[in-house]
Amino acid sequence: MKSDMRLFLMIILCPMLILFFTQANAEEYNVIIPFGAYNPELNTPAEEWFSPTKLSIQYGDTITWINDDREGHTITSGKGSGRFGWMSDDFGEPDGYFDSGRFLPGESWSFTFDKVGVNPYFCTIHPWMEGIIIVEENIPDYPHDATGKRLEMPAMAFTPDRRIEVNLTWEPHVIKTHELIKFIYQFYDPATNSNLANMKYNFIIFQNGKELYRGEGVNEIGGDYRNFVFEESGSIIIRIENIVSSSIFADESVTVGGEVANKAVRSVDFTAVAYDNPEKSTYDEFHIAPAPRLVFYYEIAVAIILIPAVLFIFVLYWMKKKPEPKKTSI
Repeated sequence: MKSDMRLFLMIILCPMLILFFTQANAEEYNVIIPFGAYNPELNTPAEEWFSPTKLSIQYGDTITWINDDREGHTITSGKGSGRFGWMSDDFGEPDGYFDSGRFLPGESWSFTFDKVGVNPYFCTIHPWMEGIIIVEENIPDYPHDATGKRLEMPAMAFTPDRRIEVNLTWEPHVIKTHELIKFIYQFYDPATNSNLANMKYNFIIFQNGKELYRGEGVNEIGGDYRNFVFEESGSIIIRIENIVSSSIFADESVTVGGEVANKAVRSVDFTAVAYDNPEKSTYDEFHIAPAPRLVFYYEIAVAIILIPAVLFIFVLYWMKKKPEPKKTSI
């Protein structure tokens, strides 16, 4: 019953605590809507629709969009029309995550990102204006439990009767999705500080309130390990229960709070957090098309005129230098 209550509290409190620590380290960014972004023509004075057009931030960070253009705009999550889609009645598809509504030149709008992932956005008034925000999870560089408390490895816990000490470590110390994690544990007799051999137990992994793994353990050296790969992020409970050692008190009952209990109460819980792995997450490629500059077309025009001119001069020179055919006498 107590174990179930601990599991319930971890499920409820872990997301709140992670959010608290994340917001404490949140940062703020500015994105400028430049002059000319309202113009879909090829010769617009804007070098890009948004500056920067693509931005990577951390979970809990805030972005402020500043309108330096001459017309009103919106910042709306979803897919825009592309440069010429609006000409065929494609005005973009909002996805409902955020929407600034129209804000005028000189005004700004801010949004705090509370969801990890890729967030394309556009202006519903000028749907060719597209940008993208990639939100990554704020991952610490040290091991910690589900409340955010830093852990010294190996972590240590005692069974309720304090007859068995369990030490647990995991490698790598920061748990990420789609990455092999090795859980290594040892059993000790705290009275003698000696390793306990001939152990029997169950090794269980819970995540986000669901049991992901359960396996029986039998070993003769007092320790063992388990490999596991987490597919999703979230709070973790590693539970080692039904711990029995044939080397000591093999047949005695377990006394907890003055009452005789079943050996199943000999269990320990450890908590941790799995984070989304930014190195192994796949993001779709978004091709954000900034407005081409007029100088680009000047360069093309120069090339169109210059290359034929050079070829023409070369032909004239070759024809001038070409030797005349010799006359033959009859």
